[in-house]
Amino acid sequence: MITRLVKLTLLPEKTELFKEIFYEHEVSIKKFHGCLTQELQRDINSPTVFFTISKWNSVADLENYRNSELFKIIWPKIKILFAEKAMVWSLEVQ
Repeated sequence: MITRLVKLTLLPEKTELFKEIFYEHEVSIKKFHGCLTQELQRDINSPTVFFTISKWNSVADLENYRNSELFKIIWPKIKILFAEKAMVWSLEVQ
């Protein structure tokens, strides 16, 4: 199992739109093969900084999602809302 942590710094005026897009697609992502869970968290000190935290059965499952039509629909919608480039980590329990 791996955890995918994505830090997203948004334009201040785009935070509500981002949340709308995230929650619009949340169920579809959670239903994607290999996705165990996904959630959205917001930095308590920086209201334009969000983290998506998802758990996947394997790196292959995550890559299948990243190459999927679903991802190709979601990513362009949110990428234009960024104030900074997204930061991404893939983690595994040791």
